[in-house]
Formats: sequence, C-alpha cells, structure tokens
Amino acid sequence: MPPTPPRAWQRMLSGRRLDLLDPTPVDVEIDDIAHGLAFVARWNGQTKGDFAYSVAEHSLLVETLFTRMQPKAPVAWQLAALLHDAPEYVIGDMISPVKNAVGAGYGELDQRLTAAIHIRFGLPAALPKTVKAQIKKADKVSAWMEATQIAGFSVTEANRLFGKPNPDIIDGLSIHLRPPVEVRQDFVARHEELLAQL
Repeated sequence: MPPTPPRAWQRMLSGRRLDLLDPTPVDVEIDDIAHGLAFVARWNGQTKGDFAYSVAEHSLLVETLFTRMQPKAPVAWQLAALLHDAPEYVIGDMISPVKNAVGAGYGELDQRLTAAIHIRFGLPAALPKTVKAQIKKADKVSAWMEATQIAGFSVTEANRLFGKPNPDIIDGLSIHLRPPVEVRQDFVARHEELLAQL
C-alpha cells in the first residue's frame, strides 16, 4: 500500500479547506484573509511597541500609498494593492533573506494563492507588469516608513535599502500599532468599500 501523501491543506475559521497546492477561488474568504494577516507580524516581529506590526496594517498602508502615488488608478488596482500580500494569511511573511534561502518553491506557492485570491474578488489572476511595479514602489515606501519608525533602521540605512521616498507621498502618514481586532476590522471594511466601487 503506497504511503499517504502529506497534508497540504489548511482548515480556515470560515470552515473552508484551502488546498495550498491547488487553491481555488471558492475556498477564499476575506474574513479568513483579514484574520490571518492581522496576526502575521512583519519584520519577524522585530518592531517596537506593544503590538506586532501586522501584514494587515502594512497592506492598508500600501494601498494608501499606492493611491497617493497613482491617483488616477482604477479601483481594481487599489484593491490589488490592498491584497498584494494576501497569500501570507496562510504562508506567513518571510523576510527577503529567508525567501532567497527557500528558493523558487516559495514564489510558485505565492503565485498560485495570489491567482485564486484575485479571481475570487474579480481581479485578473496575474496583474499587468506595470501595475505590479507600481504596487511594489508603494510597498518599498511602506518598508522605508516601517524601517525608520518601528524597526530600528537609521534613515541612511533605509534610504540605501528601500530608496528615499518623496516627502509629499508620506506627508501626514505615520505608523500606529494597534490590536489585531482593530486592524482586521479596518482591513475588511476597506476591502468592502473598494469592492462596492468596482
């Protein structure tokens, strides 16, 4: 009798069973994504404050930055910016050095999950390269803000690693660490607001 293959699915709080090797849009729920991301810490948890800086909070900031940087972008691309790290609700947030060590397998898993999530919410499975690059720019600005405000980096070091941001883009924005429940609620509310505008 052949050995039983290892389990490659996860039970979500919604009751959905998400197959990590073959994820389908029907098994993707925004409440599961928001809940998971609100408990996944950025920077491997190495941030100042009484609460972890979550991927959900980061995603809200990236969507804000993207919208400031691309004020004429369609709502669909704002939604894509909000969901840019959504696969991390099941695979966690690996810092770049760990991703590099893991290799291509991480990227393939991320792509499969991204495609299922995008299709579930009416986005193309793969974003146009220009849009992906624009979101990545907003992501780097967010990383700069996080690095200098809560992760202990000097401005000089952050400038070298992430690029110096345009002061107008970050004007009036600052990072506030909050309980996961608040971040989760705001993530779901923003998602619903953007979906209603599609």
